[in-house]
Amino acid sequence: MKRVLTAAVLAPLIVWVALWAPVPVFLAVLVAVALLCHYEYSGIVAKYGIEKPGPVGYAAGLVVLLTPVDPALAITVTGLLALALGLAHDDLRTTLPRAGALLAGVIYIFGAWRWAIYLRQNSTYWLLFALALSWVGDICAYYVGRRFGRHKLMPRVSPGKSWEGAVASLVGSLLFGFLYLKYLLPSVAPWQSFLLAAAGNIAGQIGDLAESALKRGAGVKDSGTMLPGHGGWLDRVDSTLFAVPVVYWLVLILF
Repeated sequence: MKRVLTAAVLAPLIVWVALWAPVPVFLAVLVAVALLCHYEYSGIVAKYGIEKPGPVGYAAGLVVLLTPVDPALAITVTGLLALALGLAHDDLRTTLPRAGALLAGVIYIFGAWRWAIYLRQNSTYWLLFALALSWVGDICAYYVGRRFGRHKLMPRVSPGKSWEGAVASLVGSLLFGFLYLKYLLPSVAPWQSFLLAAAGNIAGQIGDLAESALKRGAGVKDSGTMLPGHGGWLDRVDSTLFAVPVVYWLVLILF
């Protein structure tokens, strides 16, 4: 019940922000979600015995997310800065883990959300498409997997996920993608809608498993407790962080 209630509150708000919110409001919400995700990511990093990225991680992330400079340049500078910061520590064996954790967090969270800005600039409908693909896929996987799941997908990473749920997620996203694009972006050909939906869904499922691997390695069940029934913000958007850049890349190629 908590899961349903949380989704019922968040879904209309996210749809409004994605489609109709003024740009400053959209950016403010995006920054807030990114910062919350990075906060939870930092907690996971600490469970590995690695020092949290700290203020440098947040600052570098915001630069990557918001700067008008090419994000590839911002990410490159972040990686070099992360290595340079290792010079300040006595134990040089921690240089690589610290730098890796800082850079990974910036790319994983802030870098992924940067493409949401570009996608919305192309069309607000494209952004909602990328977001909703993950919602539909997650819902289909959750309910079909719980009832019919018999064959484990990756038990070492996420024991609760099944092949049945993964297939249901893909099928649900394909049907949603076809109908959504047919009515809201009718210039998209059916084969293009299926390609976009399939790629976005598969990327999202990989993102879900990737976050599960991070949590399992850290020995935690959820990234946080801010969203009742869902865990943390990172738990809620793990699929989206992978799906959005892939959808943007395909939209760029196809259109």
